[in-house]
Amino acid sequence: MQVILLERVAKLGQMGEIVDVKAGYARNFLLPQKKAMTASKANIAVFETQKAQLEARNLETKQESESLAEKLNGQQFIVIRSASDAGSLYGSVTPRDAAEAATAAGFSVDRKQIALQAPIKELGLHTLTVRLHAEVEAEIELNVARSEEEAELQASGKSIQELAAEAEAEAEFEIAELFDDIGSAASDDDDDSGLVSTPEGDDEA
Repeated sequence: MQVILLERVAKLGQMGEIVDVKAGYARNFLLPQKKAMTASKANIAVFETQKAQLEARNLETKQESESLAEKLNGQQFIVIRSASDAGSLYGSVTPRDAAEAATAAGFSVDRKQIALQAPIKELGLHTLTVRLHAEVEAEIELNVARSEEEAELQASGKSIQELAAEAEAEAEFEIAELFDDIGSAASDDDDDSGLVSTPEGDDEA
């Protein structure tokens, strides 16, 4: 199926180009998103009359996207999820979750703009690409943690494995201290039981 592109589309072409695409891709994505229209003679004629207007609108949208990208690039958003001690999520984090976290922080981001190859299924810091415009992208970071406190520790550079190892070491130290206290108490009891008492009859002579 031939379509005429109304804006630059990655891996497809520039605005005004007539390209061959699969009918399903055109019907389900390009046409409803107004990124293209069928390349009929009538539509090509319409495009030529509106080309300058489309280019101006595209430039304006691009500038708006660049402005948002400057603010959004490098931002970190916290997503709280339940997970196992090993860091595996009970569920997953999707583009919708990422978009909602960014929107809650005051950024206008749609889930369709989030480029995520596969759902996130582990705790930790995850870098995602946000496609704000055909020619403008930004990178954000999702801090997926079980609590705000854990998110702060991860943000400081500690991995979930390091946090787990620290918690385990702290627990072992507390247990060792407990046994030391028990040992000391037992030793004190032994000392007390070893005291020699004076027989009552020694003073009589």
